[in-house]
Parts: sequence; C-alpha cells; structure tokens
Amino acid sequence: MSGTAAGRPAVVLFSGGLDSTTLLAYALHHGWDAYALTFRYGQRHDVEVARATAIAAALPVRRHVVADVDLRAFGGSALTDPRIAVPKDRAVAHMAAGVPVTYVPARNTIFLSFALAWAETLGATDLFIGVNAVDYSGYPDCRPEFVAAFEHLAGLATATGVHGTRFHIHAPLQHMTKADIIRAGVRLGLDYGLTHSCYDPSPDGAACARCDACQLRRKGFEAAGVADPTRYAAD
Repeated sequence: MSGTAAGRPAVVLFSGGLDSTTLLAYALHHGWDAYALTFRYGQRHDVEVARATAIAAALPVRRHVVADVDLRAFGGSALTDPRIAVPKDRAVAHMAAGVPVTYVPARNTIFLSFALAWAETLGATDLFIGVNAVDYSGYPDCRPEFVAAFEHLAGLATATGVHGTRFHIHAPLQHMTKADIIRAGVRLGLDYGLTHSCYDPSPDGAACARCDACQLRRKGFEAAGVADPTRYAAD
C-alpha cells in the first residue's frame, strides 16, 4: 500500500498474535481508522482473546469487538476439539507439506465474512487480514488465491458491491518471512511480549515452545536478530 488512508475506516482481523498485531499497527501507521475484530471461536484457550483485548486497549483503535462463534459444534481441529492432540516438535520443513490438524475448517472464510458484514455497517470497503504464505503451517486459507477469491466474493455478496463499490482485502504480510514481520513490528514500536501465538499454552498462559506456531515464532526472532520476549513453559 502506498501513501496513507487519511482516516478511512477499515476492519482489521485481530487475534492478539504476532502477525495480526503487526497488521493492526501497520494499518494504524498508514492512517487507517481501525476497527479491530477478534473471535472467541471455541479455541482451546482464552489467552489470545485476553491478549488481544489488552493490546487493542493500548493502541488507538476506533473500536474493538470480540465476536462469539462457537466452532466446537463442528470440531475437526486440534484447536477446537480437545480430543485431538496439538502436534509438537515437528520439523519446520514438514509444516507446509500438508494440511495439519490445527487447521480450523473454513476459519478465515468465516472470519472474513464477519468482517465484511461489519464493514458494510461502517461504510467501510477495506478489510485487513494477517495471512502469510511464506512462514506458515500449510493452511489453505492463507494463500493469495484465497484472498483474491474472497475479494471477488465480497463484490457479489453485498449491497455495497451490487451498487458498484469495490471491497479491498489487504494482506500486507502475505509475502513476508516471519523475520521480516518482526523487524517491521519493531520499527513500528511494538512490544511483542504482549502477543500470543501458542496453540497449546500452559494453564498460566506460558507458551509450550513445541507446537508449530511456537517454533515458527521462535525461529522468526532468531532470524530477525531480535530478542524473543515470549514466556515459554520450558523456561
């Protein structure tokens, strides 16, 4: 994105994780009037919602909404079904080799649909999502093809689109490595110690250090040459 948004409203999908916090800071830095949207979707822990709430309160967002949509009713993912174990200690090279059990079926489609609905009520035509197609865990709804397809869908499925106004799905982190994202966040003054990425934290919220998300996060800090502020259970 070039230039600034001059106070235009935008809905930003915001989980409280490393990527989405960088995304939110990016949108604010470029002048967007940010409406942050977090989901309590039946994930196996509440840590990320608490972190998202704290971070949103510390940033100049226009409004932060935590929406409830209980995907435990369907299951099918290690993040929504406690009977499915979260994979641990996988080699990074294997993470993108297939769709892992931490994939939540159609999650980004559901989340973007909520964001699209909120955007219409706000008169906004810009949505931000922090998907990444470089350092990612094999999720099909993180690919550029998905983002482009949803942008097309938004024009067909809304009154705004029918009236000829185009929606834009911004995914500025999509082609950045985890190290690039961290460096960008550091330049924006972010405190990554406030963020949460772990799929399977301990009861006190410490990251496991062994799941795919923890490994990608840890290696990102190492590659960026930035001290990792994460509190790991192993520490």
